[in-house]
Amino acid sequence: MAKDLNKVQLTGHLGADPEMRYTAQGSPVTTFRVASNRTWRDKDGNSHEETEWFRIVAWDKLGEICNQYLTKGTRVYIEGRLQTRKWVDRDGQERYTTEVIAQDMIILSSKGERGPVPDAELVYDEPVDEPVRRTPPSSPPNSRPSNTSSSTRAPVNRAPSRNQPQPLDDEDIPF
Repeated sequence: MAKDLNKVQLTGHLGADPEMRYTAQGSPVTTFRVASNRTWRDKDGNSHEETEWFRIVAWDKLGEICNQYLTKGTRVYIEGRLQTRKWVDRDGQERYTTEVIAQDMIILSSKGERGPVPDAELVYDEPVDEPVRRTPPSSPPNSRPSNTSSSTRAPVNRAPSRNQPQPLDDEDIPF
């Protein structure tokens, strides 16, 4: 019997800083958007460009790494799988969104380099009425103690507007 394949590989630039939250069980989940450009010439030789936006979801350790090292404009390689989820909006309409559940991430930008983020009028059919807790649970099960040793890596400097990890309710889990 043949196996099915659900695999996505893409490169692009982050449209905004990642947002990290925690589930009620303490699992970290980070979401961010990646813009991937495509250019081509038509039969008349005119150049065209399209930008496709992808919503990326990274769980557990990969989510923590994405939140720590990625910022708006960073060029990344993402490998994962497609997942579609459904919810009901405020008007009672069923809505769908398709996300890439990341399984691997490679930073393609050099440390100080940030690529341009394509400008696009973005319309997201994402739920906006979901409750969001803004503080992490008292003690996530896989969290490390706050004391640091000399072998621990120093935190990356972030702009003051950087998102802090955000906890999720069960309704916020994308599946």
